[in-house]
Amino acid sequence: MNVLLNLLVVIQVLSALAMIGLILVQHGKGADMGAAFGSGGSGSLFGASGSANFLSRSTAVLAAVFFACTLLLAYFGHIRVAAPSGSVLESPAAAVPAPAAAPSAAAAAIPAPAAPVTGASAAVQIPGK
Repeated sequence: MNVLLNLLVVIQVLSALAMIGLILVQHGKGADMGAAFGSGGSGSLFGASGSANFLSRSTAVLAAVFFACTLLLAYFGHIRVAAPSGSVLESPAAAVPAPAAAPSAAAAAIPAPAAPVTGASAAVQIPGK
């Protein structure tokens, strides 16, 4: 499925770039009017009237390919893969260990402070030194 998606993206990008190039090469409808009054040359690579036919048909084909790729990518992007394990709420709860009633030996080994440290001496004191 990943290969198909990558192929569709490549085809879509290439058709978009080719369509942009073909649209930029074409001349507008107003360019023929200017050529009739002598402001520009009417000759082109494909002849005087052949360019409009070839370029417009090629643009239409590329637009159809681009549109089809867009629809297929949207369709494949919307497909969801079902989770194999189901919902978290359907699974049994994990057993929680009961809290210890008496403090452990490690907690009892920690000495309690003799007197609370307050004021300016609190910032200066370093425990253990």
